[in-house]
Amino acid sequence: MLSGRRLDLLDPSPLDIEIEDIAHGLARVARWNGQTRGDHAFSVAQHSVLVASFTAQIAPDATAADLLGALLHDAPEYVIGDMISPFKTVLGGDYKKVELRLEGAIRLRFGLSPHMTGDLKARVKQADQIAAFYEATRLAGFDVDEALEFFGSPPPGAAPDMTPLATADAQALFLRRFAELQAEMDGA
Repeated sequence: MLSGRRLDLLDPSPLDIEIEDIAHGLARVARWNGQTRGDHAFSVAQHSVLVASFTAQIAPDATAADLLGALLHDAPEYVIGDMISPFKTVLGGDYKKVELRLEGAIRLRFGLSPHMTGDLKARVKQADQIAAFYEATRLAGFDVDEALEFFGSPPPGAAPDMTPLATADAQALFLRRFAELQAEMDGA
């Protein structure tokens, strides 16, 4: 990692994980394999901030720790990349085991339980689907009917700004949201 840390993917230690490495990596991983409109790719970092925001909207009782979990829901992708779910299925259980071990280490590093509760996981998944709907229709060329079929209907309300950010801006956005949530957790 750029921080100088070495991360063992088969046995990741929370001590080898730095938020700056996560933000740096996620800001450079493109959603939709980069097949989106705009001058920049829509990054996993920007997507993660969007998912945390949607989680807060659909779960008004969510704690700062819950929202941090939502922000970090795709954090393993900072080292293993973003793969579509059907491809993960083709790769099989070993891929999922690596992803889950990495997720657990990341969550422990930032004061969370190793894995989300079932209820929180369902809420984050719902927020992830909402984000995917907007990404699909605004950036990836899906028509609304096609996106509804794959991702369901987003809740009513104003659509988010979907302008893809430059990597440095996406990284800064992710780090700002992380700092806000950590401050809330520390103050709670």
